Amino acid sequence: MPPTLSPRALNRALLARQHLIERAQMPAAAMIEHLVGMQAQVPANPYVALWSRLRDFAPGELEGLIAGRQAVRMPLIRTTLHLVTSRDALALRPIFGPVLARGFQSGSPFGRRLAGIDLDAVLAAGRGLLEDGPLSASELAAALGPRWPDRDAMSLAMAVRYLLPVIQPPPRGLWTRSGRSTWTTLEHWLGEPLDDAPDIDRVVLRYLAAFGPASVADVRTWSWLTGLREIVE
Repeated sequence: MPPTLSPRALNRALLARQHLIERAQMPAAAMIEHLVGMQAQVPANPYVALWSRLRDFAPGELEGLIAGRQAVRMPLIRTTLHLVTSRDALALRPIFGPVLARGFQSGSPFGRRLAGIDLDAVLAAGRGLLEDGPLSASELAAALGPRWPDRDAMSLAMAVRYLLPVIQPPPRGLWTRSGRSTWTTLEHWLGEPLDDAPDIDRVVLRYLAAFGPASVADVRTWSWLTGLREIVE
């Protein structure tokens, strides 16, 4: 039977796999993918996190990825905004879609406020609006509200935010300048469809490479995914 790792050994392993003991020499995009995305609720945070992990990191490298549509900020893991490469965005969004749907239906008041509504119609209308041009949540609510006047307009906008693959386009998230929070769809922004064969097993292996050793509960806490025990075993 393998030995049980001490708390210190677990701590050192995590820091090493996170490249927080010694900076790595790799492109920013490779580090973002190694980490399976980076928390990006605060737009500047990924820049500091990459500087902490990479030798010779310059903010312009990440800014170029975002401006060049090679990386995006989107609701994803635990329903929060994460920075991921565009390749990962297309592959990961189908896997975390159920997490976002649960967040909408039971983790927020928005789903309850829209009980009984035709969500497919709301999402189709929202997609059309966002693909005509990026909109803020309040602008989207103002556009959707008149179509369902008996419903809470912001809940309509939040249905789109949670249930459609959406991203916050630049200048939001850039280092040298910024802008207000607006939304458009991932597929429209990248001009590519979502991955039609998402691989949750690979996501778990990637998590372990960046955060392990870990238990099933650890993976669940990080991802909010369910049905993980069989995958981990």
